[in-house]
Amino acid sequence: MRAHTASFTVTTRGKGTYEVTDEVARIVRESGVRTGTATVFIQHTSASLVIYENADRSARTDLHEFFERLVPEESDYFVHTEEGPDDMPSHLRMVLTRTSEVIPVAEGRMQLGTWQGIFLFEHRRASHVRRLVVAVLGA
Repeated sequence: MRAHTASFTVTTRGKGTYEVTDEVARIVRESGVRTGTATVFIQHTSASLVIYENADRSARTDLHEFFERLVPEESDYFVHTEEGPDDMPSHLRMVLTRTSEVIPVAEGRMQLGTWQGIFLFEHRRASHVRRLVVAVLGA
């Protein structure tokens, strides 16, 4: 059994999705694991991870718009607003998505589907440096 852990950062430009598939794939290759799993984890409470359509950017545009409508900013019932009107909505959007994803590894490669990519989903308006940790386990 092998275990390999690595981390990397992504600098965002504010709200949106940022594909990290290639960086995770590089870490999986470097791990030497041929069969196992790769777990990707984001160390933040106002950004998240999603496995999503990576071929047609309009699918991500629709995702962004859906979350804007689902959890609008500046709702009058939010109490946690110390860091601005996008603070509480960013936490709620994170809870509705995920902070980690587990992807099977076979023949040394992640087994993502044809149209799947791994995305950091930034929920804050301002740019941030986000840290992701990847743990690869297997043989």
